[in-house]
Amino acid sequence: MLIKERIEGIFPEAGEIPAEARVTPLEQKDHLIDGRIKAWTGPRQEVYSPVCLRGRKGPERVRLGSYPLMTEKEALEALDAAAKAYDDGKGLWPTLSVEARIAHMEDFVWRMKEKRAEVVKLLMWEIGKSADDSAKEFDRTVEYISDTINALKELDRNSSRLSITQGIMAQIKRSPLGVVLCMGPYNYPLNETFTTLIPALLMGNTVVFKPPKYGVLLHRPLLEAFRDSFPKGVVNTLYGQGRRIIGPIMKTGKVNVLAFIGSSKVSDVLRVQHPAPHRLRCVLGLDAKNAGIVLPDADIDLAVSECITGALSYNGQRCTALKILFVHRSVQSEFIEKLVNGIEAVKLGMPWEPKVKITPLPEAEKPPYLAEVIADARKHGAKVINDCGGLTNGTFVYPAVVYPVSPKMRLWSEEQFGPVIPVVPFSDVKEPLKYVVESNFGQQVSVFGRDPDTIAAMTDTLVNQVSRVNINSQCQRGPDVFPFTGRKDSAEGTLSVSDALRVFSIRSLVAAKESDANRKLVRGILRGRKSKFLSTDFIL
Repeated sequence: MLIKERIEGIFPEAGEIPAEARVTPLEQKDHLIDGRIKAWTGPRQEVYSPVCLRGRKGPERVRLGSYPLMTEKEALEALDAAAKAYDDGKGLWPTLSVEARIAHMEDFVWRMKEKRAEVVKLLMWEIGKSADDSAKEFDRTVEYISDTINALKELDRNSSRLSITQGIMAQIKRSPLGVVLCMGPYNYPLNETFTTLIPALLMGNTVVFKPPKYGVLLHRPLLEAFRDSFPKGVVNTLYGQGRRIIGPIMKTGKVNVLAFIGSSKVSDVLRVQHPAPHRLRCVLGLDAKNAGIVLPDADIDLAVSECITGALSYNGQRCTALKILFVHRSVQSEFIEKLVNGIEAVKLGMPWEPKVKITPLPEAEKPPYLAEVIADARKHGAKVINDCGGLTNGTFVYPAVVYPVSPKMRLWSEEQFGPVIPVVPFSDVKEPLKYVVESNFGQQVSVFGRDPDTIAAMTDTLVNQVSRVNINSQCQRGPDVFPFTGRKDSAEGTLSVSDALRVFSIRSLVAAKESDANRKLVRGILRGRKSKFLSTDFIL
């Protein structure tokens, strides 16, 4: 079948959806605040899937349900509940022992696993992620929680002893920061939301979290698990338009940590609304324009394979996606030919189809935006060099390879966050290195080549511009034990199973001069287990 015919017939009729993939609309009429799942009788936001059905008037998006459109009143209630539960550090949750907090989290994971099928199906329908990748996101999140718990145990074990230096006895541990506002991205609405929410909770903070615009309903099956696993007020949920509910709670100054994964423009708007920005800790995962650099001695087959995966996994809707490719002129013909052939072999279709890679896009404004940047590139001399590249059918956009891209074009600097692959020819390696140095973003880069001297020299430059240099492989976040961060406008703070525990806490210590009286005092506290902080208990 021709590519055009595959695109035109991409959407099914209702009867063609397999029974196991069908979804029942979820009308969410409640939210979690202060340990109670409260009924919502106000206005609700309609939720439509990126998956469309064939109709007489063209593709029609499938309605998935609705969720509450909360107001400033409910937002402030959620914030007050979190602040009350923290109680200036005196609340039950921040004063629990590490072992006790871990027990609560393990209970949550057990309850979360029971909801796997519901969450995975909603993930697939809400954001158009393939069934396989939706399942992987859920399982990876469970694994992340387990790894974070183990990292916390190790962190606590290392601090379960007293230090004595220059006549001072001290115990150094980590303590929570306060109320954390967690906001995750739509492309990984479960996993990346939880990569901030979980460590924030484990370190003793209380949380208000707002799901992303796309990927809201999938959190509903977990509300009872949050309610039943944690003390009241420790976890509170918000739904609705960010400008209506997030601005008011930032302006109160009661948010101690902003954990946000999204665009730098939004993060800038949020943080400046805090009345005491010097007291606001920010953990941010922001924009990226990761480059792939294909050197003349690269293994072209390997480079093409990694670049296709890196540029098109989940339709290129990943901050770690390869968003611009620099290819040496000596190998550009071979690389481009194999790139185009490789894209034609990528399976496109509906999320439930086996081995599907290219699926519909959740953002209604994304197809016209991609058409704009492609048109801009054409205006400045580039061409779409693959058959049907950029062809759109409703919410579906076929991958476009755009060549040659130059600094005049929007694709040079804008993060397209979709299935468009800009390709730039170069003659001297200084050209792509200059691009990375001058870029506003500094998350990752991929370098493809075989010469040790060249790779070494490039690495020594690139590690001072981006946070991760990938050699002969695509950009990616995992494994989660590795640090995940960025330079410049790409991130603030580092997330990994160990780094995240540190970023949501601060080192605190109890110290006393080494005297007989203080020894006796400290010994009495330790032996009587009178303090949760000043303790030499060892978690097994």
